[in-house]
Amino acid sequence: MTGRPLARDPWPEPPKLPLPLMVQWWTEAVFLHWRIPQSVAAARMPDGVVPDIFDGSTWAGLIGFRMRGAGPGSGKGIPYLGDFTEINVRLYSREPNGTRGVVFLSLDASRLAVVLAARAAGIPYVWSRTSFKAPTPADPSTGYAVRRFRRGPRSDFAVSPEFDAGASDQLSRHLTARFGLHTRFRGRTLYIPNTHKPWALYRADVTKLNDQLLRAAGIAVAGPPESVLYSPGVRAQFGRPRVLGRR
Repeated sequence: MTGRPLARDPWPEPPKLPLPLMVQWWTEAVFLHWRIPQSVAAARMPDGVVPDIFDGSTWAGLIGFRMRGAGPGSGKGIPYLGDFTEINVRLYSREPNGTRGVVFLSLDASRLAVVLAARAAGIPYVWSRTSFKAPTPADPSTGYAVRRFRRGPRSDFAVSPEFDAGASDQLSRHLTARFGLHTRFRGRTLYIPNTHKPWALYRADVTKLNDQLLRAAGIAVAGPPESVLYSPGVRAQFGRPRVLGRR
């Protein structure tokens, strides 16, 4: 984590979606982030977007959370399929008009039907064994583990949240105040918007980190993450995709 405090940055106004197509709860979220060269991120951006820069760098994230109550519209979640653990590797994107988003390099989940449906829509889900480590009185850390099939890459990471140390600095906002994703689909770049209330963010200390997912996605990092955050979670809604352009 950075040793110097950064100025406060107001949370951006979340967009309003006139017709939500999907609702989800993201809970027990762990955010680990590293600086990476802009050229590395640029090579992985969909057409029409560029890496989003903060403090002279672009950033790569390893994020774990528990998906809860995912389902269509704004109603109830789909039983079983709407609840699973997800671990993703992501970069940060920006359109010429300033719209910011996320570019997923991989998303590991244990629900095969969800993985197949998402991949059909151009989102790079991977079917894996995923697990969540809940805090206990003996070990208050929270963490996630991934085991890809056929001896694929693995990841194990955990953090100990500092609930008396809220995170409201500019970097934390830059990495988490993201209201959409950019993805490639059939030769086009899509932007899929989402909206949610501000994350309740807390600083955290890494207690375990043994990751192979970043390197498997073509991202090389060295040393501990510069930003380590934890959040109890938010409720999110997704809206209708829009097309940026054709390859």
